Amino acid sequence: MTKRTVLPAPARLSAALLLALAASAAAAQDAAPPAPAKAKKLDTVIVTGTRADNRTESSSLTPVDVVSAKVLQQTGTSELTTALARVIPSLTFPRPAAADTADSQRPAQLRGLSPDQVLVLVDGKRWHPGAIILTNGVLGRGSQAVDLNTIPMAAIDHIEVLRDGASAQYGSDAIAGVINIVLKKGAQGGSVEVTGGQYSAGDGRQWQGSANAGIPLGDAGWLRFTLQDGHQDYTNRAGPNRTRPQEGTTQRYGDPEVTDHNLLLNGQYDLAPNVELYASGHYGKRDSVSPAFFRNLGNANSVPSLYPNGYLPLENAQSTDRSLVLGIRGKTEGGWRWDVSGNYGGNRVSYATFNSLNRAYLNDFGTTPTRFHDGILSAAQQAFDVDIAKDLAVSWLPNPVTLAFGAEYLRQTYKITAGDLPSYYTGTSGKSGGAQGFGGYLPANAGAHARHDVAEYLSLETNLTDRFGASAAVRHEDYSDFGKTTSGSLAGRFDFTDRFALRGSASTGFRAPSLAQQFYSYTSSLYYGADNSLNLPAGIYDTGLVGSTSTVGRLLGGQPLKPEKSRNYTLGAVWTPADGFDLSLDLYQIRIDNRITLSSNLATNSPAVHDYLAANGVTDANYSGIAYFTNAVNTRTRGVDFVASYLYDMGEEGTLQSSVGFNYNKNEVTKVKANPAILDSLGLNLKRVDRRDQYGLLADSTPRNKLVINSLYSIGRWGIDGTLTRYGNFTSYNPTNPSLDQKFDAKWLLDLAVSYHLDRWNFTVGADNVFNTYPDKVIAANDTNGTLPYTVFSPFGFNGAYVYGKVAYRW
Repeated sequence: MTKRTVLPAPARLSAALLLALAASAAAAQDAAPPAPAKAKKLDTVIVTGTRADNRTESSSLTPVDVVSAKVLQQTGTSELTTALARVIPSLTFPRPAAADTADSQRPAQLRGLSPDQVLVLVDGKRWHPGAIILTNGVLGRGSQAVDLNTIPMAAIDHIEVLRDGASAQYGSDAIAGVINIVLKKGAQGGSVEVTGGQYSAGDGRQWQGSANAGIPLGDAGWLRFTLQDGHQDYTNRAGPNRTRPQEGTTQRYGDPEVTDHNLLLNGQYDLAPNVELYASGHYGKRDSVSPAFFRNLGNANSVPSLYPNGYLPLENAQSTDRSLVLGIRGKTEGGWRWDVSGNYGGNRVSYATFNSLNRAYLNDFGTTPTRFHDGILSAAQQAFDVDIAKDLAVSWLPNPVTLAFGAEYLRQTYKITAGDLPSYYTGTSGKSGGAQGFGGYLPANAGAHARHDVAEYLSLETNLTDRFGASAAVRHEDYSDFGKTTSGSLAGRFDFTDRFALRGSASTGFRAPSLAQQFYSYTSSLYYGADNSLNLPAGIYDTGLVGSTSTVGRLLGGQPLKPEKSRNYTLGAVWTPADGFDLSLDLYQIRIDNRITLSSNLATNSPAVHDYLAANGVTDANYSGIAYFTNAVNTRTRGVDFVASYLYDMGEEGTLQSSVGFNYNKNEVTKVKANPAILDSLGLNLKRVDRRDQYGLLADSTPRNKLVINSLYSIGRWGIDGTLTRYGNFTSYNPTNPSLDQKFDAKWLLDLAVSYHLDRWNFTVGADNVFNTYPDKVIAANDTNGTLPYTVFSPFGFNGAYVYGKVAYRW
């Protein structure tokens, strides 16, 4: 008997809808006259991963995805990262919730690696990371990532995603790849767009307005501006507390409430023939409100005189982004291309907790604030770059050699500012101190840190024959905090025919430990469920995150952080069976040594630990546990990327654009370094890296595979767009108890949209997640008495269907 694979009903209907588009197109093709029907795509010149000025997407030596602004606009989302995740199979965008404002700067992952192992560029210049470092049990734990959603989609011309290690070209953070956002240029054209929608559950209503336009600066230059303004209400998928059903649903669990404003300017002015001044600047503000855990009347931190029905502390993050790039570039009569630029970028996040209280402050002073200023995190970088390139004719080669070299000075800073006294006050009464929900940063946590790096690079690229292209690059870095490192890369491509080629690359890379990973310090109040890593009864406890070289960190095995080192290998094939039909398949392996991760929480509440710390001058026994960053693991990533795209022009019967993207990705921890001897001698039966990180957050809590099928059928003024996405299964691991692990099934999601074009107007109605698909519910032992029914590891969140409309005017 032949066994057939049967898709779930929503997936069958989704596939049928997409196939219907293809079927109608095929029927139209049969009815069309015998004129050439296959359309040839215009090939895009790329600037990412190459210093040559004539390398195209189809001729690239390494895999590069080019995502146009039109493709981004076809998605229903107003978030840039969500749009990219729906287009690029190897990119995932988890949506953490109830995790101390981690949802206010959500991270993106490429190939299942850490969010800070992806380098983000805007017009080829390094973009700054956010100030928030993820410290809770969410995907990307321990990373200080770039917040892509600060960049307005209306300002973007296209995005180039390099799916290969690129430290030899760009330096730190490019282990997993590079995302280069290319802005719109010139004085011509513009757009005004308004979009709005809400989830089928009746919440999460949101709207966004944007405007983008260019103006000439005489005959010698231009200036473009983009304004973006938006708001989204929070979503809530929490359930009632099983132990207190009479209270109903008191918890909030879902997307935060967010209001944001963005302004982006970019321009260019010709100073002389072949010499131009260019600049770009960005200012953005985001105000987000996220929930903590509800304190009911049975909770020890309940104060009925202030909150007679219990209370839900709310955490407010006010984030401000600033960036400025100013440069001069040109070309000499001898053919030398040069570019000199300065670059500043920074993020500042001010924390507040409201609808809260401080029980210790109330006990000692007879009153307590209900709103607290918790402190400020600030991260910034300044860069100065000199880039020089020329195409050199070499007598014994048939094609010119692109020689490129340059240098970069990079300075990075990180600062923690303490909160107001009531936000962290603990006293000596034994009552719980600090603002409930998110306690403030203590003066002991505060500090300002800086470092600098000087880098030089050299690269060569040419076609050694008319069919064999090759490149080589080397980059040397000298960081003031950990020293020197050198990265190198080799890449080649052989075109067997005009339609088929093989390509491959090998490189070494690195990622410098961020200043936040080295110096971030915080004492927090967190909820620990049953069978937690501290072996404490379920409840809310204080825990500390300390620097690995702080006094407490060193005493408990912490060491200075070293850079992560990678070895990347890629082998792929590119095939164009017919005009308008492109296929690519790339296999890759990434080995990372000295991977930086946040340790498990190490219990410090035993008498032996207290005596040991006190004997070494540490008398503060406020911690029930500590954690620090460590180079404790090595990892290996293996996978495959498959991309197929097809463009068919049927004349009067319209056009069909279809694409299929698939990514298989397996992350594995290959080595966990030995536990520090001091931990074992103190009787701490905990490893620095627990099983949740080893098997989950660094491995299987991201789906191993993702499939994206898209079809856009356009005829006359109408356009019908459908995207079917399959997210593979994934597993959530408990830190200590294997019986509480849970495997979540694969899910299919369908997005549909219909557009109508009228002159310069475009009207769109659509729905994302049409069939209202949710991830599996978590098992009862993990759902916090029913209040948190879905996993934070879901690759598509747990909000359900979203219905929206868009109106755009473009000129």
